[in-house]
Amino acid sequence: MHTFFTVDLGATSGRTVLARLEGGRMTLTEYSRFENPILPISGHWFWNLPHLYNEILKALGRVAQEGIEIESIGIDTWGCDFSLFGSDGQLLGLPYSYRDPHTDGAQPLFFEKMPSRELYGRTGIQFMNFNSVFQLDTLRRNGCKALDIADKILFTPDALTYMLTGESVCEYTIASTSQLVDVRRRNLDPEILSILGLRRGQFGRLVQPGTIVGTISLQVQKATGLGPVPVIAVAGHDTASAVAAVPARDRNFAYLSCGTWSLLGIETSEPVVSEESFTLNFTNEGGIDGKIRFLKNICGLWIFEQSRKEFKGVPTDVVSLVKSAETSSCRALIDPDAPVFSHPESMTEAIREYCRATGQEAPETPADYCRCIFRSLAIRCAQMISCLRTFSDHPIDVLHVIGGGSRNAYLMQQISNAARIPVICGPVEGTAMGNALLQARAAGVLDTDIREVSAASTELRRFTPEEDGEMEEDLRRGV
Repeated sequence: MHTFFTVDLGATSGRTVLARLEGGRMTLTEYSRFENPILPISGHWFWNLPHLYNEILKALGRVAQEGIEIESIGIDTWGCDFSLFGSDGQLLGLPYSYRDPHTDGAQPLFFEKMPSRELYGRTGIQFMNFNSVFQLDTLRRNGCKALDIADKILFTPDALTYMLTGESVCEYTIASTSQLVDVRRRNLDPEILSILGLRRGQFGRLVQPGTIVGTISLQVQKATGLGPVPVIAVAGHDTASAVAAVPARDRNFAYLSCGTWSLLGIETSEPVVSEESFTLNFTNEGGIDGKIRFLKNICGLWIFEQSRKEFKGVPTDVVSLVKSAETSSCRALIDPDAPVFSHPESMTEAIREYCRATGQEAPETPADYCRCIFRSLAIRCAQMISCLRTFSDHPIDVLHVIGGGSRNAYLMQQISNAARIPVICGPVEGTAMGNALLQARAAGVLDTDIREVSAASTELRRFTPEEDGEMEEDLRRGV
């Protein structure tokens, strides 16, 4: 049996997982869980990187105390965000959160320096205000002193790896989310860096998923009681790790990583960069084994999670709310990707206002809100699957859904009905599974394909399209 230590950090919480490979199957056991709150300071939103690092050290200390032998450590996180370090190795302040509104309106200001079509043509990355390129340009424009003196600019998993090992790298999949990477050469674009006043050397050497970065430093060994455990640059972007674990039998699939965000896409061998993909704002992010994850970043369960914080007088656990959606007859629909839902003060009020503005009867009860949100998400997924078919050079016969949202049977059935496609759910812990499998491959202990091991290790759930007259009407009406 081989044991791997995975660190999986999301935008609201983090956890460590012990992954054990034995007999061609990987089992996952959550080892620790902790909050990852956004810190509101001086009108901005920051991540508490030292807190995340300390939680990793605490878990590693427990591993040593309990005599668990781990073969390596791998870290995955959300995309785009980064930390700044000085030449002495010290963290230069807390890293900004992608939710910080300081990048509102940042895109047109950067496009004065490089037109949007040229930026997309170089990077193949969809435009979102929080892309690293716009964050960095905003910091530069606002006179950020830390950026002026930064010796290293490291994306979040690379920053934590640096704190553990003292080695600075730029892992390909996480870097690809930044809109700083040349999508064809698959390295940081020198022209974009020049516009930002940055040097290539600030980002560390580029490495592919599965690269051994180094071992934990002597200081970390002393703090935890562990020996020189290797740290692996897995697919540092959590979605890239999750897609690596998709238990697909062939290439004729689309995937949906369903969580706070929903990332819907296909795998391609080469980037898809065209006028149509530019217009539809599709993205080309890095995957494993030279693959491109051609996808659309659409709103996921963020709207639901924010809404349920406001519900009163009913059970607000996910299971109860999902079940309540089945009892509602609400026909309201929203566009989940409308800007009004990105960070409103009140999500339920934003939904009501959207319905009023579009001439619809607004939801009234928590059940109504849930039905509205889930069916709107399903329709948005169906629309994007239709778009993906126009870009794909192979059929899309099935949708594989990974991540926590795959537990939501109501939503999964709605997606199947809307897209008229079979939906296969699992693994729920796709990100941790992919992270661990890439560590196992780096250790040389896998004797079969990653996806075969994932399939053998996962209890899958299948949904097939059902007749749904209301859904047909809603699809014609759109969101």
